[in-house]
Amino acid sequence: MSSKKSKVSTSKLNTIINGNCIEELKKLESGSVDMIFADPPYNLQLNGDLHRPDNSKVDAVDDEWDQFESFKAYDKFTHDWLSAARDALDENGSIWVIGSYHNIFRMGSILQDLGFWILNDVIWRKSNPMPNFRGRRFTNAHETLIWAAKSKDSKYRFNYESMKALNEDLQMRSDWFLPLCTGHERLKNEDGDKLHPTQKPESLLYRVILSSTLKGDVVVDPFFGTGTTGAVAKQLGRNFIGIEQDKTYIKGAQKRIDATEEVDEKEILEAPAKREQKRIPFGWLIEQGMLKPGTELTDHKNKFSAKVGADGQLIVSEGQNKFRGSIHKTGAHLQDAPSCNGWTYWHYHENGRRFPIDVLRERMRTNLKKTEDASQSPVN
Repeated sequence: MSSKKSKVSTSKLNTIINGNCIEELKKLESGSVDMIFADPPYNLQLNGDLHRPDNSKVDAVDDEWDQFESFKAYDKFTHDWLSAARDALDENGSIWVIGSYHNIFRMGSILQDLGFWILNDVIWRKSNPMPNFRGRRFTNAHETLIWAAKSKDSKYRFNYESMKALNEDLQMRSDWFLPLCTGHERLKNEDGDKLHPTQKPESLLYRVILSSTLKGDVVVDPFFGTGTTGAVAKQLGRNFIGIEQDKTYIKGAQKRIDATEEVDEKEILEAPAKREQKRIPFGWLIEQGMLKPGTELTDHKNKFSAKVGADGQLIVSEGQNKFRGSIHKTGAHLQDAPSCNGWTYWHYHENGRRFPIDVLRERMRTNLKKTEDASQSPVN
């Protein structure tokens, strides 16, 4: 699937392991996993059958794997699998866990006790939630995801630009409005019933995996179920390892993953993070003639102006705002602000229009890359 060198044995990559999640997590090489997504039993504590107003039975989660004799037993199970998961996680890796009000608070507490560093809690607001048939509580219309780094010092991955682009160039918020898994995406058994009662939608895993991994990373799902994590990981060019104890689920998951097509081109799968792009000092624009000394720059409202100095500083010489400094310090001074991104604050004029000087920076990056690529090409 990927040329990225993995710390995990290649025999385990992109496979579904039939076994106990705690035992199999312990078998993974320490520090070998980039990201974990876990959809564990919720311990729903259902008492008796649930019926709709027409007296038809609701297909609720009443499977044996969701049954625990006490909160103490559930907490021990949660502690044990999270501890094993943390050992397998790379120092800069992260984990996503999902749950409902039945278990998410208990998981959050145990995550912190084990040394994980919580980054966000994300609310998955369901566009089509199941109604509350008894009418004795609010309709339970959301689930909660906790995103956590392995430790406070982890340099975890967050693909900010990809999430912003996915959200029409607005910062992605921590409340996600997505539908339940329905229709053709829902796996069915031979009788036409749900193969798994808690199958998650691919749209949810798409956002999770795209936000916090890179192409070639290893994603582990210790409660693999019908393989949503594996299918989306394959589609996005990530490696996966699934752990599942139910062979019926494994059979359905494997068939689903085999039918999933992978997008292989790296540039399609990844948006480069700006902080990882080649650094371009403002002075380079002057040296290369893209801006000349004395050029007037303005903010986007044309309220403030400054002239470009030969040394790359900006010069404000009007009234009470006389100042000389970098593009960032000058912008902050004029706004009486603690900081300023000068690349987006200052604009140059071209053909009667104003453009942020960041346009010139990106133009220079492109030109430099073309030059570097040409120098590395074999001589014909």
